[in-house]
Amino acid sequence: MIHSAMRFFRLLIGQRQLILSMAKREVRSRHIGSLLGFVWTFIQPLVMITVFWFVFSVGFRSKPMGDVPFIVWLTAGMAPWFAFSDIVLGSTGVIIGNANLIKKTLFHSQILPVVKIVSTTVSHAVFLLLLIGLILFQGLPFSFWFFQLFYYFFAMCVLALGISWIASSVNVFVRDVGQIMKVIIQVGFWATPIFWNIGMMPERVRFYLKLNPMYYIIQGYRESFITFVPFWHHPLLTVYFWSLALTFLVLGALVFQKLKPQFADVL
Repeated sequence: MIHSAMRFFRLLIGQRQLILSMAKREVRSRHIGSLLGFVWTFIQPLVMITVFWFVFSVGFRSKPMGDVPFIVWLTAGMAPWFAFSDIVLGSTGVIIGNANLIKKTLFHSQILPVVKIVSTTVSHAVFLLLLIGLILFQGLPFSFWFFQLFYYFFAMCVLALGISWIASSVNVFVRDVGQIMKVIIQVGFWATPIFWNIGMMPERVRFYLKLNPMYYIIQGYRESFITFVPFWHHPLLTVYFWSLALTFLVLGALVFQKLKPQFADVL
């Protein structure tokens, strides 16, 4: 296992120029033909945050979460979820979408989900800039704990990469996987405490909700930007998350490696 992991990291280092090049191409392709181009990367999350602010703060008159405005609390939860869903859903069809590359024997198809992670980092960074701007605009303090987001983003990427390897490889043979993943992501969005506080649930229900690995990430982002709680204050939850994330990563690598030789024949 350790040898395989080291080999994969060496592959990433060796293919870093190709990964960055493909990620840049993907980011540019999102706005081909548009007049504003990259500016849309800022406009889309800004409009989304504004709409949610109006609906929940003005329409439903949602109360602040403690001393934190609801829109800040909500945005801190939305940021990692949208990055996670973008990576997983985008990676599910990445093998089929790059069939011309897959048929080339020298192309390492396992890097395609990594390309998706890199390209998603751009839009995620924009979302985080808007979040920080919102925090400062609301008069909340800037903290050193903001940098803890790098840990949680890395944790999310490990989880997403394992799931993406499984979904993208199986999708080559069972095309329904793409639709199944959309349903799972949609259900997961509402089952994860993004719009609602887990504290409103009964104690026995909270235990099962915390089994969702994205709870760890969502809560971690909020603790990094709002409550300033270090990740090591949740040792049991941290061990559980990494056990699950690494299980997905290893399982995803094994499934992808097993099915990879047959990609060219099916495509």
